[in-house]
Amino acid sequence: MRKQKEPAAPKVPVSLTVAGLPEHDLENDGAYRAMHFKSLDLSSRRARTAEFEGCRFVDTALAGTEMHRAELTDVELDRCDLSNMRVRSSSAHRTVVSASRLTGAAWSECAFHDVVFDTCRADLAGFRFSSFRTVVFRDCTLLEANFQDADLRGARFERCDLTGAQFSNAKMAGARFAECTLAGIAGVTSLKGAIIRSSDAWGLVHSLAGAMGITIEDAS
Repeated sequence: MRKQKEPAAPKVPVSLTVAGLPEHDLENDGAYRAMHFKSLDLSSRRARTAEFEGCRFVDTALAGTEMHRAELTDVELDRCDLSNMRVRSSSAHRTVVSASRLTGAAWSECAFHDVVFDTCRADLAGFRFSSFRTVVFRDCTLLEANFQDADLRGARFERCDLTGAQFSNAKMAGARFAECTLAGIAGVTSLKGAIIRSSDAWGLVHSLAGAMGITIEDAS
C-alpha cells in the first residue's frame, strides 16, 4: 500500500512578537503576522477578512468568536478554547490544532489544506460544505460532528470517535478511517469509496442496515 502523504507542517518563525491587548485585539481587516498569542481572552469577537500568518496561539480563548473570510497560513493553535466559534468562507493552510476544544464550533464553507487536528474535543462541531485536502483528524472526539455536504476526499481519520456523526451528501471517495468508532453515523451511504479498516467496519452494520430498511434482531 502506498504511504499516505502527511500534511505539510506550519512554517512558524523562530522570533515572534508577543501579542497583547488591546493593541493586538481582533478586528476587521486585521493582519497578524509572526505573532505569539499566549493566555489571551479573545472570545466573543467579530472579525471579517482577518489574516493570520506565521502565528502561534497557546492557551488562548476564542470561544464564541465569529470570523468571515479569515485566512490562516502557517498557524499553530495549542490548548486553545475554540468552542462555539462561527467561521465561514475561510481557509486554513499548513495549520495544526492540538489539544484544543472545538465543542459546538461551526466551520462552514471553509477550505482546509495541510491541516492536522490532534487530540481535540470537537463534539457537535460542524464542517458543512467545507473541503479537506491533505487533512488528518488524529485522536479526536467528534461525537455528532456534522460533515454534511463536505468534500472529505482528502481527509484521514485516525483513532477518532465519530459516534453519531453526520455525513449526508459528503464526498468520501478516498477518505480513510483507521481505528475509529463509527457507530450510529448518519448519511452512511455517502461513505461510498471511503477506505475503512476491517475492524472499524462492524460499527457500520446497524447504520447500513437501517439505510437499507433491514431489521436486525437477536435470536430468541
